[in-house]
Amino acid sequence: MAAQTQTAADREAKVASTRNRLVLEQAKAAGLLGTAKNTRLSGRVPSELIEAAKKRAHVTSDTELLELALSRLALEDDFGARLVGRKGSIPADIDLGV
Repeated sequence: MAAQTQTAADREAKVASTRNRLVLEQAKAAGLLGTAKNTRLSGRVPSELIEAAKKRAHVTSDTELLELALSRLALEDDFGARLVGRKGSIPADIDLGV
């Protein structure tokens, strides 16, 4: 059982690492991340939130967490809003072949 749990944890970590790498690569390609780190961000948040987010994202530093979280937010698409916005745009009498 422990071997299966470890294997599942390893898979989860590998998936998270790949996802993180892709997000950061996309942010770099969009010109959002570069070599210069010229802005400092600070704020007060519960330590439990930070630790849970680091654990979920499989990162260890606050900087990694902030870059990843901000990149995800900046790159987030508007699929949900566009989908909801299309409500009623397809005629009710259209044959969908279902």
